[in-house]
Amino acid sequence: MLHTRDIIKKIWDAQGYGNLAVWENGMTEVIEPGATPERDGTPPLTVFKPLALVGGFSMLDFALTDGELLNFIETAVIRAGGEIVRD
Repeated sequence: MLHTRDIIKKIWDAQGYGNLAVWENGMTEVIEPGATPERDGTPPLTVFKPLALVGGFSMLDFALTDGELLNFIETAVIRAGGEIVRD
């Protein structure tokens, strides 16, 4: 099960290093833009672009409590077929 705020923290940490690929089992990996990663032959559920999502927040705490961002992350994961909870 994925956790919304954990993903946002990882997105925050990935800023400036690449995009964040997220798999259904909770594994994440910072990847180069345009890369198509796989783990054990399985593509990620979704790939997030950190600067576009959290670059406008001056502090991580603001990103973690932003309703629009929380909903965006959850919707992307659910539409990709994953399960996510907001903790």
